[in-house]
Amino acid sequence: MNALKTLLRKQPQKWIKKRKFHMTASVLDHTRGPLTQFTEDEVMMKETVAKLAKEQIGPLVKKMEKEGKIDDGVLKQLFDNGLMGLEISSDYGGSSCNFMTTILAVEELAKVDGSVAALVDIHNTLVNSLIIKVGNEEQKAKYLPKLAQEFPGSFCLTEPGAGSDAFSLKTEAKKDGDHYIINGTKMWISNSDLAGVFLVFANANPSDGYRGITTFFVDRSMPGVSVGKPEDKLGIKASGTCMVHFENVRVPAENILGQFGHGYKYAAGFLNEGRIGIGAQMIGIAQGCLDATIPYTLERKQFGSDIFSFQSMQHQIAQVVTDLEAARLLVYNAARMVEAKQDFVKEAAMAKLVASETALKVTAKCIDFMGGVGFTTDFPQEKYFRDCKIGTIYEGTSNMQLSTIAKQIRKAYS
Repeated sequence: MNALKTLLRKQPQKWIKKRKFHMTASVLDHTRGPLTQFTEDEVMMKETVAKLAKEQIGPLVKKMEKEGKIDDGVLKQLFDNGLMGLEISSDYGGSSCNFMTTILAVEELAKVDGSVAALVDIHNTLVNSLIIKVGNEEQKAKYLPKLAQEFPGSFCLTEPGAGSDAFSLKTEAKKDGDHYIINGTKMWISNSDLAGVFLVFANANPSDGYRGITTFFVDRSMPGVSVGKPEDKLGIKASGTCMVHFENVRVPAENILGQFGHGYKYAAGFLNEGRIGIGAQMIGIAQGCLDATIPYTLERKQFGSDIFSFQSMQHQIAQVVTDLEAARLLVYNAARMVEAKQDFVKEAAMAKLVASETALKVTAKCIDFMGGVGFTTDFPQEKYFRDCKIGTIYEGTSNMQLSTIAKQIRKAYS
């Protein structure tokens, strides 16, 4: 026994020397992450959005689903309540909120409608955030007030031949004096049906590969910009997803957002924040579905008892509620890490991965709990189920999230 203890004491040192086991501070730092307690401002916004979603958006969900677009009155309410400029400074007409507030707002909206949540999420976490962080003062003064108070923005990255491999895009921007001429087509562009401005990722120096990718402000009114009809999707039907075509669109050089050739960095970096927003959308959808389902299990009688009382039902309900809470904590923790200016790439990928996969599980189970009526459009469970499927696809598929997580693990242990 003494010999075994001696061996165990010596073995870690041997591994360290051979660099087979890295017992470094960075790897073994198990400091507690940021807390998920809410500030008074966060609580107030959460309650305000919940009330708005229930009273103003809820009654119009079926109408928007049928028409395939966000109701004009709902869009106005989003602007009037500051939800389209959550992190934009009040100097530019925004709400001056933090990132966590954005996440809470998206979650509350998603409990009622995933399409409205998608609009607010993408507009705030991708479009507004990118401009706030890398735009110059002239660009901020020109676009942020409009994005906070007048029209949505759109993030134009994906193309017919460039999905997960986003850096293989073909849209080009050729220099012409003090302007650039943009030609190309973007696909699966959210908010494009309503957007007043597009953040377009185009290669302004193809000979330099992805290092030539540059981000441009392109106004919807510019000649050569055309938006196709919305796709007829499985879920989030009211969220406009269209192809956007750019044919000899003449854009002044001053419309370059950030640094020339840094578009690929912006796309990769800001999609990480966006993934936390998608995680919030997913946990909101799952929670909304549960909120519409659990009361039914308490009322539905079979064999002389409500179906919630059967142990098999209790165990299934307890499991999905626990899974959802775990996903929620991943999303909240990733959001707090953004605010703490910590490296959150792995946590963002984990949050999106778990939240989207959990939402699929929860909503599918809710349909099971409802029985036959859950399979009809008279009840909302089927819509929640359809709406959450996109979560495992856009802003990086589940497999892409797993690859990102694995890359970060390798980095930490190398």
